[in-house]
Amino acid sequence: MIVGLLICAIGLIPILLAFSVNKIYKKSNLTLGITLLMVIISGWQQGIGVLYFTSLLDEQSAFWLFRIFRFAPTFSVPATFFVAYSTINSFSVTLKNDSILNRVVNYIFTKKMLISLIVWTSIVYFISWTDLGMKGLETRSISKSAIEFYFPVYGEWAALYVFHMASLIIFLLFLYYISTKISNTNIRSFLKHFSIYTLFLFLLGMFNFNPETGIIMGSLGVIIFAIMVMFEFIKLNAIIEFNYYQLSERQKKLDFTGNFVGSLIHEMKNTSTIIIGFSKLIMEDKELTKSQQDALDMIRKATDQLEQLATNYNEYIIHSKMSFRTENIVSIIRDSIELSSEFTKQNHIDIEFIDSYKSLKAFVNKSYLQQVFINLIKNSSEATPPGREERKITILTNLNEDYIVIDFFDTGKGIPESDWDHIFDPFVSSKGDGTGMGLPFVKKIIFEHRGDIVVVDSTSLGTHFKILIPQLGSDI
Repeated sequence: MIVGLLICAIGLIPILLAFSVNKIYKKSNLTLGITLLMVIISGWQQGIGVLYFTSLLDEQSAFWLFRIFRFAPTFSVPATFFVAYSTINSFSVTLKNDSILNRVVNYIFTKKMLISLIVWTSIVYFISWTDLGMKGLETRSISKSAIEFYFPVYGEWAALYVFHMASLIIFLLFLYYISTKISNTNIRSFLKHFSIYTLFLFLLGMFNFNPETGIIMGSLGVIIFAIMVMFEFIKLNAIIEFNYYQLSERQKKLDFTGNFVGSLIHEMKNTSTIIIGFSKLIMEDKELTKSQQDALDMIRKATDQLEQLATNYNEYIIHSKMSFRTENIVSIIRDSIELSSEFTKQNHIDIEFIDSYKSLKAFVNKSYLQQVFINLIKNSSEATPPGREERKITILTNLNEDYIVIDFFDTGKGIPESDWDHIFDPFVSSKGDGTGMGLPFVKKIIFEHRGDIVVVDSTSLGTHFKILIPQLGSDI
């Protein structure tokens, strides 16, 4: 009985850690997944502990409790899958330079697959309540020891349960493999360690089939797994919070810049008003030639356009007003490509838009989002070296759960990895005549749309940007 109490006490470690951390970090699918998995691991350990209560429980009572706790190891398979699924989908994981594997990942880590796995696991668990799964318990003792325990007598379909648990080991090996190809270093580290520690736990858990070693190895696996996985989870959340803090600081910097630019816009509008006033006075001169009148008319139109642009930017920067409505992202991208056509022709840049959807609807501001794509096209065109043979921009659209994913590839000279984050800071530019406000503007607009833009990869042959925008609806 003392052994059983010790095993049950060790089993409380995962659940105590999970609920403690759950109070600290915000609710998310990943937090829920980790908590559920820790509860399940705890339940698994409690089920093992029940088998050592030979002096307290009769065989029938112990067998009934053991079958209830059998829920934990059986459903550890979908629980583990849910953690991986939540991580990959919450952070829109992309694998480096492997389009086929990306498609495989997008096919496997879906809600339908999760539901299918839960249904299958329920069937396996139901069978364990029949004689086909387990027939009962028998009393055994550890050699050269007075410790007695119950050990399950498995039925004819016990191999089905073994197959079910073995499939988890195969899945964890696959998860480890794809984790090595994830672009994001933080997510790569978390999934890699999670798969290693979980695999370690379940391999040690297999020793439970051996009554001589299960008591030690299983408990050891639970302790190591609970501590190390929670450490990785806390580390990932700490990094996310730090990145959020950096984003907030960057946002403050942009707000300060906006106030400064707002003052400049105010002075620019005053100057444009003077230009328009004197243009009208000059236009009244009847001795002006036709070419002079045309020139003045062009000045007036350009000044009107400048004043309208200043009004729009002033409204956004100073008042932070941005109207949203349901728009088709596909149409916005096509319009942006068309508006950039003159610039791309001058730079001999080809644009390929690969779209698998008739429409991708989202709640956005069309004009500002359009400017985002124009800025990216312009930057990519200018980043392409003059002597490069392949001069191309490729835009791909896709869906990832609740987000529209826009992948933007160019054949430019690339961005050093150390600058991937800094390029979104104001006044940072690699161009001699650049203001360093293009990409910060892009980041701010996407941020206002509750999305994000990141550099996925960049080499001397080109750069890959990924844009995420919350999806409203789509028609395939």
